[in-house]
Amino acid sequence: MRLPFAMAILLLATSPLSAETVAERAVPCLACHGEKGTSEMENTPSLGAQQPAYALIQLFMFREKLRAFEPMNEMAKDLTDDDLRTFSDFLATLPKPALPAETGDPARMAAAKALTAQFRCDSCHNPDFSGRDSIPRIANQREDYLAKTLREYKDNSRHGYDATMADVMQSVTDAQIGELAYFLARVR
Repeated sequence: MRLPFAMAILLLATSPLSAETVAERAVPCLACHGEKGTSEMENTPSLGAQQPAYALIQLFMFREKLRAFEPMNEMAKDLTDDDLRTFSDFLATLPKPALPAETGDPARMAAAKALTAQFRCDSCHNPDFSGRDSIPRIANQREDYLAKTLREYKDNSRHGYDATMADVMQSVTDAQIGELAYFLARVR
């Protein structure tokens, strides 16, 4: 009589009904990247409403150590291709990053908006900077993370899956990087 009971418990424990949901599996991710899609941790990106194709590529790059950041490499190392798709789709369902309370200096915002036109940021990232396909959402991203990432593309310490951002960033000055990050973090 005990064997059938033990078998039933084993079947229940391994059935999809008792499997962790993607939201439960993502708890460690959201501890750094923000429980509600908006990161509160310095130099850590907000992932809310991120484009699934972009997130998928980034997770793949972390898993394969094509993008080196030890905490992410460790988190992604055992993820299957299906896991990568599941997590990237899940991130897209999180709320987009919260707007900062501060709207930004109007003159600075206008000057930086002109920079986005000059460098054609809106041609790939969309006019509202929400991204598309394999191009990331950058609207309302953390200012420190944006500045860090843009500098890494400029100095070639961050490699994308193509050279577009490295090419674009070559003519952007450090001061302009600061202004672009300021603007994009406050896009309304």
